[in-house]
Amino acid sequence: MIPVAEFKQFTEQQPAFKVLKPWWDVLAEYLTVAMLMIGVFGCTLQVTQDKIICLPSHELQENFSEAPCQQLLPRGVSEQMGGLREVSGLKNNLDLQQYSFINQLCYETALHWYAKYFPYLVVIHTLIFMVCTSFWFKFPGTSSKIEHFISILGKCFDSPWTTRALSEVSGENQKGPTTGRATATVEASAGPGKANEGEKEKVLVEPEKVVTEPPAVTLLDKKEGEQAKALFEKVKKFRVHVEEGDILYTMYIRQTVLKVCKFFAILVYNLVYVEKISFLVACRVETSEVTGYASFCCNHTKAHLFSKLAFCYISFVCVYGITCLYTLYWLFHRPLKEYSFRPVREETGMGDIPDVKNDFAFMLHLIDQYDSLYSKRFAVFLSEVSESRLKQLNLNHEWTPEKLRQKLQRNARGRLELALCMLPGLPDTVFELSEVEALRLEAICDITFPPGLSQLVHLQELSLLHSPARLPFSLQIFLRDRLKVIRVKCEELREVPLWVFGLRGLEELHLEGLFPPELARAATLESLRELKQLKVLSLRSNASKVPASVTDVAGHLQRLSLHNDGARLLALNSLKKLAALRELELVACGLERIPHAIFSLGALQELDLKDNHLRSIEEILSFQHCRKLVTLKLWHNQIAYVPEHVRKLRGLEQLYLSHNKLETLPTQLGLCSGLRLLDMSHNGLRSLPPELGLLQSLQHLAVSYNALEALPEELFFCRKLRTLLLGYNHLSQLSPQVGALRALSRLELKGNRLEALPEELGNCVGLKRVGLLVEDTLYEGLPAEVREKMEEE
Repeated sequence: MIPVAEFKQFTEQQPAFKVLKPWWDVLAEYLTVAMLMIGVFGCTLQVTQDKIICLPSHELQENFSEAPCQQLLPRGVSEQMGGLREVSGLKNNLDLQQYSFINQLCYETALHWYAKYFPYLVVIHTLIFMVCTSFWFKFPGTSSKIEHFISILGKCFDSPWTTRALSEVSGENQKGPTTGRATATVEASAGPGKANEGEKEKVLVEPEKVVTEPPAVTLLDKKEGEQAKALFEKVKKFRVHVEEGDILYTMYIRQTVLKVCKFFAILVYNLVYVEKISFLVACRVETSEVTGYASFCCNHTKAHLFSKLAFCYISFVCVYGITCLYTLYWLFHRPLKEYSFRPVREETGMGDIPDVKNDFAFMLHLIDQYDSLYSKRFAVFLSEVSESRLKQLNLNHEWTPEKLRQKLQRNARGRLELALCMLPGLPDTVFELSEVEALRLEAICDITFPPGLSQLVHLQELSLLHSPARLPFSLQIFLRDRLKVIRVKCEELREVPLWVFGLRGLEELHLEGLFPPELARAATLESLRELKQLKVLSLRSNASKVPASVTDVAGHLQRLSLHNDGARLLALNSLKKLAALRELELVACGLERIPHAIFSLGALQELDLKDNHLRSIEEILSFQHCRKLVTLKLWHNQIAYVPEHVRKLRGLEQLYLSHNKLETLPTQLGLCSGLRLLDMSHNGLRSLPPELGLLQSLQHLAVSYNALEALPEELFFCRKLRTLLLGYNHLSQLSPQVGALRALSRLELKGNRLEALPEELGNCVGLKRVGLLVEDTLYEGLPAEVREKMEEE
């Protein structure tokens, strides 16, 4: 016997592939096994037993036909033997070799091919059926996708996160309806009419409390969380790869069509030729010279069995063909290249599970024929909501409250700040730190503040740097009067959350982002009317004009900062309406002259025009209308000279002119008697006017990084000087008059051509070694007593 196991290689598949085999494929597989057993059984009989047995016919050759053979068929045997008492056979005078020769010859010439090769045909056809059924599991273009899918499907099915996610959703779905039932029971019980209504309410409502408890869910450890995270990435990549084509769907249709065609061909020729299997066969061969006979009557020994096997085989083929026809109906009757997770979305509450198409959809349809639970559990890893929950869980495990408290520190404003950067989400444990006063979030994507935000009762400052955030309405009410400072940095200003402009208790608003090219000229910003207490507004963008909405806070805005990153600011007329403005910064706005709108700001105290293209400041005379102006910053420009009418700015206290192209200073600068700080560093000054000695209020003078060769003696009349920065000039000596500056605490002399320091430095009682910036060799040249005095605590 030939064992059936020898043919196993034709249908051998990985055990996991069974999930892609619907019931009709399973039935077809059993039918092919049965048909294969018929073929193998027939082949075994064909090989091990005699095929045909022939006897010579004594009829005349010219009269020979099948009649003699037909006469041998069983009919009235009793009649033939009725009058005979002894029967004897005919003598043929043939030996064993002659009989064997005749048997073989008649088998090849007289027996019909269908009767001869029936078992072999059954085996061949069955093997073709087997190959057609499993071909897509072996074909390189499809097997790799199937193996990958089965691998991911098994991991998704067994992942602890799947159970966790579905259990959470199940708990939420149970909680909602049961709460409603409890409420309905209370309302029904509260109706008028019966005295025992209170008792009924207690009996009916109390058990509902037990039902509404959320199911216990096993916590994931770190390793399981990382594995689930990797699964999400694999599913995303696999989906993109498989949805691109439909080779699996096409291959399955082709092999099914081939099986149907094969079925019809087998059915037709078997029904036609099955009658050719006969028990008696007439054989006429020219063997008279060898055997002495030319006509033989042969017996096909296995004809009776083969005919029965043929009818069984045809029956199996018919059932097999019906399953193939049903498969075709299923393939073309339903849109198998589209798969909807609508039932899963409704059941789990994960409304963001996307529908899929092409090969991905086809495999999921096959999975549903096996067990729809696979698709349900697999869908968990297609949901972004589920993925965000997993990330949140991993974050909460990684960032414990104790670890977060270690990151708390005081910021520049003295508030206790928690800064988090480049995290995949916002840990829920953040909201357990009720002492936090400032929260800084940078490069954290898709933040949705949970209800736990209301636990941060001391929160006053919030920074969202490239961290888009959504805020539920209930939390907007919580922050509306509580939040004082907010900073938002994003790629485009239209990405700024709208809820920011509804924080009516806000005092400082800092926005950074670009206007789209088509909106840069209009520079439209959301209305600021709700910000009734806004005092500071900072905008870093590429606007062509001051946003019109700035005037919404004109009555109480005290500080306005516009940083344009070099983009030219053209329209500034709306500044005139900011009557309460005290500080104005127009940084990198491409200004070539001082805007006239500034001179209308009567309350202005500080003006910063840093990093513009100012060449001339002749308009400085108009600053006398800004009677409260005390700080003027014109640094980092291209100013070549200071006009003489700078003397009109008698109330000016701080003047910054560093990083310009000044070579001389007007003598009238000494008439600005209120100056306390004068910064002229990083210019090309060769000398200082003696009139600087008139600045009796001067406390800070910076003239480092110039080309000064000497200092006027009158400079040392400024007795209140505390900081004198003279580094990196061409000074060859320092006047002994420096000893008159008794309030001096910081003196920079590095980078000059000094050969020695005057010992009168010892008279500067406030000057210590840490405040004297000079080369070590020059310092060592001072008298020992002077150095000891400077090194005293």
